Amino acid sequence: MSNNTMMTPPVHLSLPPSTPKPTEGCAVCAALAKQRAEAEARGNFSAAADCNVELRNCPHRRATDRKNV
Repeated sequence: MSNNTMMTPPVHLSLPPSTPKPTEGCAVCAALAKQRAEAEARGNFSAAADCNVELRNCPHRRATDRKNV
């Protein structure tokens, strides 16, 4: 058994990432945004988070991020 009487340092949590916006003109992004809205309306925030992940990983979004748009 350990005789350590010191407290461990606090855990620092960051704020969740902002909600990604769909890329204009991308049908996949538009469909994901619609699915996210429907999931949030149902209270299925896990599915909404999954849509956010897919939106962040959209190749169109990454291309515009590289151009600093």
